[in-house]
Amino acid sequence: MYSVKKVLFFISILCFSIQCALKDYSNVVIVTSPDGNIQVEIFKGDDARLYYKVNSYGKEVITPSRLGIISDNIDLGSNILIGSVESGQINETYTLFGAHSSGENNCKLKIVEIKTPDENWFLDIRAYDDGIGIRCRLPAKMNRHIQGEASEWNVPSKTLYWYQTDLVSYEGTFPKVMVDTLASDQIIGLPVTALLPSGEYALITEANLVDYSDLAVKSGNNGALKAFFHAEEEGWYTNDEVVQPWRVVLIARDLNTLVNSDLIKNLCPVPLAEIANADWIRPGRVAWNWWSTPALIYNQQNQWVDWAKQLGFEYYLIDAGWTRWKDGEKDAWECLSEVVKYAKSVGVDIWIWVHSREVANESDRNRIFKNAVKAGISGIKIDFIPKSTREWSNWYEATLYDAAKNKLMIDFHGAVKPTGRERTWPNEMTREAVRGHEYHIKRYDRILEPDHDCIVPFNRFVQGFADYTPTVFNPDELLGYTWAREIAQAIVFTSPFLCYADHPENYLKNPALNIIKAIPAVWDETIVLPFSEIGKCAAFARRSGDTWFIGILNGGESQDLNIPLDFLRSGSFTISAYEDDPNRDDGIVQKVNTVSQSDHIKIKIRPKGGFVAELTKI
Repeated sequence: MYSVKKVLFFISILCFSIQCALKDYSNVVIVTSPDGNIQVEIFKGDDARLYYKVNSYGKEVITPSRLGIISDNIDLGSNILIGSVESGQINETYTLFGAHSSGENNCKLKIVEIKTPDENWFLDIRAYDDGIGIRCRLPAKMNRHIQGEASEWNVPSKTLYWYQTDLVSYEGTFPKVMVDTLASDQIIGLPVTALLPSGEYALITEANLVDYSDLAVKSGNNGALKAFFHAEEEGWYTNDEVVQPWRVVLIARDLNTLVNSDLIKNLCPVPLAEIANADWIRPGRVAWNWWSTPALIYNQQNQWVDWAKQLGFEYYLIDAGWTRWKDGEKDAWECLSEVVKYAKSVGVDIWIWVHSREVANESDRNRIFKNAVKAGISGIKIDFIPKSTREWSNWYEATLYDAAKNKLMIDFHGAVKPTGRERTWPNEMTREAVRGHEYHIKRYDRILEPDHDCIVPFNRFVQGFADYTPTVFNPDELLGYTWAREIAQAIVFTSPFLCYADHPENYLKNPALNIIKAIPAVWDETIVLPFSEIGKCAAFARRSGDTWFIGILNGGESQDLNIPLDFLRSGSFTISAYEDDPNRDDGIVQKVNTVSQSDHIKIKIRPKGGFVAELTKI
């Protein structure tokens, strides 16, 4: 059983080196990563404005770019003096759910006092081996008006961007564009993945969104990205201290480093002690009715529970429609309790769907949460959440807090992008904010382009886990994709609440049933295979215990692949491989063999095709 436990905090901030007494008033502050390869430089420009730049292995990743918050019509990044500087370091290990089971938070940091004619404030800077985070902190002030930011990201010429296009529910596609040709004043969602001329990758985004408005960017000259409050362009008023979410540049020399980065989570606080080791927080696989049969009929629910049990899944999600249930004198909650009672008797737990308007305020939220607990519910999927203004960013926090009090797990749908707060609130098991299988339904005339699945593992899923709802076998809904590719989605797309889209009967009668039953919801280790390429191929090897799984998603062109197995530990493994049927989408070719780490697998993979394998140690 997976749980959040053994959280080992070795915070060397106890050895914080305080330099306040030195009162360093220089015009440059440099913070270097623990390995010495990444360097962020904060400096006062010739125009007396606050700037930063970032180097990786001696090459510029971010060229000189502005920093600052606009408050009460004043750009607090202008007319600045650099004041006192405090230095320190963080070194901690913690448990997490997702691409691997253990996170490393290791950075060097500085806290810099920024002096202006209007007020003094602080700049927090952290340098990691895989990127940097910077944020502003303003003191509390009555009726302060936050109106915008001077923050920006400038990158070298000939950098490629992949960026989000939907700022309502973050369910857009990810166009690819050269920064030199990006039109000005284009509003872009985060994260943005960049391929730099040096061959390195950078992910531009924010972390730890709390008590602040969701950030987008607006394009400027030469591909510059400037901070933009898309959800409330006029800003907001506050009497409290202003703690800006971290402005992040994740830096990776290869796709494996990009996918395995914990930087965004590292910039978020540790969880409360009472939920850090909570045994009621349990990842799992999920049967779900909505995609295959939107009609939710009360007297069919025990059958759905039985299907989940036959698949070995931990959960069954009851989606929209359960609130209309009645059975004689029983209301919806009493009907729900009957389903839960039966489900628990066979070892399956139940989640339910609610609309965000039903839990928008504290009293309604606590009433529904208490009713859910009384009915025996394990988790709640909350859907159709408005744009994340400052008020709604605080709603996410309050909802997770109230859910934790009631020992409930949460899945946010129609939601803002994650910003690492799943580290702080491990009861958040997933959120949508992705163009998933909901956009690949024949009855809705929706078809995903094949490059999409080969982009999101290196963009959206780096930001945090996502409820893509993978894996469809229904021949009428494949729309040119193959069974092997559909299974690979469940391996490549990380979600501790792994909710399968198709009807359970389509899995139970499929020749690949054994691997469907074997794929876990969380992983101990992830390796991105070397032939992966954004938009063309996403190939992952993932380990759970001693068992490895390979999942490959192919783009629009056929490929001959040679898969190295050097990631295997010593010894021999039985490999059960599932390849595309060359003649039909709804077919699969299974092969069983014995392999070791010195072996390779050679396969031909179809356009829109895939490959999956389970490697079990002998």
